[in-house]
Amino acid sequence: MASNTFGELLRMTTFGESHGPAIGVVVDGVPAGLPITPEMIQHDLDRRRPGQSNLTTPRNESDSVEILSGVFEGTTTGHPVAMLIRNSDARSTAYDDIKDLFRPGHADRTWFEKYGIRDHRGSGRASGRETACRVAAGALAKAIITRSGMRVAAGAVRIGDVEARTFDPQAVWTNNARSADAAAAPAMEAAILDAAARKDSIGGIVECHVEGAPSGLGAPMYRKLDAVLAAAIFGLGAVKGLEFGAGFAAADMSGSEHNDGMTPDGYLSNHAGGIVGGVSSGQTIIFRAAIKPTPSIASPQTTIDTSGNPVTCIVEGRHDPCIIPRIVPVIEAMTAFVLADMLLLSRSDRF
Repeated sequence: MASNTFGELLRMTTFGESHGPAIGVVVDGVPAGLPITPEMIQHDLDRRRPGQSNLTTPRNESDSVEILSGVFEGTTTGHPVAMLIRNSDARSTAYDDIKDLFRPGHADRTWFEKYGIRDHRGSGRASGRETACRVAAGALAKAIITRSGMRVAAGAVRIGDVEARTFDPQAVWTNNARSADAAAAPAMEAAILDAAARKDSIGGIVECHVEGAPSGLGAPMYRKLDAVLAAAIFGLGAVKGLEFGAGFAAADMSGSEHNDGMTPDGYLSNHAGGIVGGVSSGQTIIFRAAIKPTPSIASPQTTIDTSGNPVTCIVEGRHDPCIIPRIVPVIEAMTAFVLADMLLLSRSDRF
């Protein structure tokens, strides 16, 4: 049984395929009285859409959102908010030569073995195009958490072997690599272009900060904030690793080093990344996600066809040589969605 729904009180259900007529999302649980306009949703969709620079796929989708229900005269009604994004630049014939092949790094083989059928056109539901739906839902969530003083900002802190030295949310949207360090952006962009020239791809790391999160979001044992955030972020196909605060570096620290001491004025450090015991501490929530190289590359790869015969695969078509510039707003969206859901859930935690 497949699940296309995420969330507990605030729930999103996405639908559609990469090369179908449209994709979309239904968000249930949005409180009534929330001011929402198509422009608010479109702002975040424009950050994710393809074709914005020479670092991304040239597929030219406007990603124009249509709000079909749940909003009346610019205000949510308390009923499901349905949003539609039509596909206008799909070129399905580019996939005809590989429709009987399993592309390495893709969900082709595992999904075929699970369902006995697959949509070879741009990966169908497994395509990163589906994340536009999550960004639309995340824009709604941002409208909820902003009213409580929360702000979510993500940015690239590593692309290939180029690392950022600072995390400046204001720098992210001033460069095409979506680098959180303006000084590192040119080298990051060059690394992506170099990979593309070699008919290859590269990955990296995206860091996300949540400022203004109140203490008390999340609940032990099975609704821990970091666990739910992990489920949301790992739900993105390109994510292969995740760490909060000190993360894996904690393995090399002693307890006296890792523990965040407290004074009447607040915490002395933030090795926990703003979440302790599965509950937000009131500090900045910080996590980093490892993003794999885009699997669609134009270099020859060894694989098999649907009959099990060995073949060589070359993936043509339009693909991102690095998914990081376009996954940054998706990570923001999923983070905001989790926080909005947790904020609504927290209303029932105590009198």
